[in-house]
Amino acid sequence: MSTPFEALHPAVQHHVVNSLGWRSLRPLQEQSILPILEGRDVLLGAPTAGGKTEAAILPLLSRMVSEEWAGLSVLYVCPLRALLNNLHPRISGYAELVGRTAGLWHGDVGDGPRKRMLRDPPDMLLTTPESLEAMFLSRRVDAAQLLGGVRAVVVDEIHAFAGDDRGWHMLAVLDRIDALSPGRAQRLGLTATVGNPDHLLGWLSRRPVDDRETVMVHDGAVAPELTVDWVASVDNAARVIAGLHHGEKRLVFCDSRARVEELATALRRLEVTTFVSHSSLSRDERRQAEQAFAEASNCVIVSTSTLELGIDVGDLDRVIQIDSPARVSSVLQRMGRTGRRAGTKRNCLFLCTNELALLQSIAVCELIHQGWVEPVVGPPRPLHLVVQQLLARVLADGRVGDTAWPGELTDVARLAELTPAEVLEVRTELERIDVLLRDGGFVQIGQVGEERYGRRHFMDVTSLFLTEPLLKVRWGTRELGQVDPSVLTTRDGRKATILLGGRAWDVEDVDWRRGIGWVKPSEEAGRSRWSGSGVALSAVVCRAIRAVLATSVEPEGAVLTARARAQLAALRGDFDGVRDGRTMLVRDGGRNRETWWTFAGGNANAALAAGLAAANIGVMGSDDLSISMRGPVGYERLRQLLVDLRAAPPRAAPDERRIEALKFGESLPVDLALSVLAARMADEAAVVSALDEPLLSVTEV
Repeated sequence: MSTPFEALHPAVQHHVVNSLGWRSLRPLQEQSILPILEGRDVLLGAPTAGGKTEAAILPLLSRMVSEEWAGLSVLYVCPLRALLNNLHPRISGYAELVGRTAGLWHGDVGDGPRKRMLRDPPDMLLTTPESLEAMFLSRRVDAAQLLGGVRAVVVDEIHAFAGDDRGWHMLAVLDRIDALSPGRAQRLGLTATVGNPDHLLGWLSRRPVDDRETVMVHDGAVAPELTVDWVASVDNAARVIAGLHHGEKRLVFCDSRARVEELATALRRLEVTTFVSHSSLSRDERRQAEQAFAEASNCVIVSTSTLELGIDVGDLDRVIQIDSPARVSSVLQRMGRTGRRAGTKRNCLFLCTNELALLQSIAVCELIHQGWVEPVVGPPRPLHLVVQQLLARVLADGRVGDTAWPGELTDVARLAELTPAEVLEVRTELERIDVLLRDGGFVQIGQVGEERYGRRHFMDVTSLFLTEPLLKVRWGTRELGQVDPSVLTTRDGRKATILLGGRAWDVEDVDWRRGIGWVKPSEEAGRSRWSGSGVALSAVVCRAIRAVLATSVEPEGAVLTARARAQLAALRGDFDGVRDGRTMLVRDGGRNRETWWTFAGGNANAALAAGLAAANIGVMGSDDLSISMRGPVGYERLRQLLVDLRAAPPRAAPDERRIEALKFGESLPVDLALSVLAARMADEAAVVSALDEPLLSVTEV
């Protein structure tokens, strides 16, 4: 055998060459063949459009044919329904080449297709973790029969799972599927660039190191084209977008749905052909927009991160980012949508509407230039997973015996560093509050559990994330999407004008009982609102911001427009005392306020602020970069306090009211729920680093 390609089944080789017309495989596809054929767990990493799907599917089809796999044998798991919809025709085409089939199963798939798949299961099934959980809970699905023959699982965009509670849920569901068959399914993860690929594979696999392999392919030495501009407002951003790159297809990312609506509306006022995509638009609205954008030219689509994860919208010329995402990996993923055609480069234009966004954009570009990417780590202490999995087992099986619990959850709990005593304490609490009822050596659903999670509400148990209480919006019979109910009326009780899908709509009527609002097109200025909070910046990004401020040198990671250079120069003047590797105390004598500029990140500053408050410092608040205090504090007093805090680094104490933001948090013992929140707010390394860094003397401003 001279090449890995020749190890594929002859039928797969034939169709790659003759049916697909490929002259060669991409590097990742070539390198993935042997470890997948050997049955190892594999992490496949490459930039966007690097051929990751084919790198997993072709060797699996080869195994399927060679080893005569029968029935449903491959699961392809994705974080987004839209991505599954996008991939299904492509994967079905590959399967059909060797006489196999691929099905699609998620919340938008109707009963008819599901019944057909239950009667005649496909060889491959594209789905989500929540849909797999629903199969276990459904009385219409024999999960053991349907899933008992699964031989391999592909997890696409695994980084999106692993950094979120959905990842813990997915691992628990996959372990339950493994328990249905004699052998353990092979696990393959597909990812874009991440900072800790070996850790990510270990998290997914948990097999011995010799039974798993990481295959990462990078995109060569061609640096991306990164540009940072200062525009000061969304309206100005719209004018810049309208005036640039005529004839090109532009994908614009905003990090909130409200900002998407605001920008899209402004672009349409400027007569720019504009499409919109975000999670609160109806499925049909999103599909129509994404299809129209894929087929059009000289247009813009404005999106949240929903279009970050590999959904095909055709060849892109430009990616534009309004302000900056909190993570370097998001920028890499987003600009990876460009530069696919010969003679083009990956590119991203940052349009910054405020000063922090300008500094953050430049800092993120500098980190990209240095080759740094965040590690992906699961949220610590997912004790609410224990609640969800125990409820799911009880609802699926009717009751669970002591000897069967925690069963398949044991390995995931150990991976998440949850102790057996804590797992037992969660079950005991569920029994105490009558969510569960003990009967001999078994537990079953209790009266409170039936009210909260019983058959009428069982779908709430299929996920580990909270959903917003949104109200549907319709224009006639056409569903437009969903909005926060509070946006439908003004403060004085009048019906409002809202923005949805990049258009303004007058609210005509609201049926609060059914949760539906009816609207009509409007020429008035509208508004939009959804709940949600921003993500705290990491210490690495904040210290990169400090490095940008602490020098007069032109940044290397991005080209700055004249406006951006002028604004950066002004900010450097405002922060003239900043030094790299130093924290700084600044006194505002006019307002009797002092600010400790730590550049330590939002979570670390919350902990440091709590430590200062405990030492009777009048803390007024904290953010990603600093902590504000009522003066006078003074340099010597603060310096001594930092020495004292270094002996016992502080941690932020979460408010009990925040428990409601943790799904199933109300069913956890309060002390355990608070321990989950505290662990997720903690950044001890950044706290210690800020306490260790020299403090510069007070500067008058």
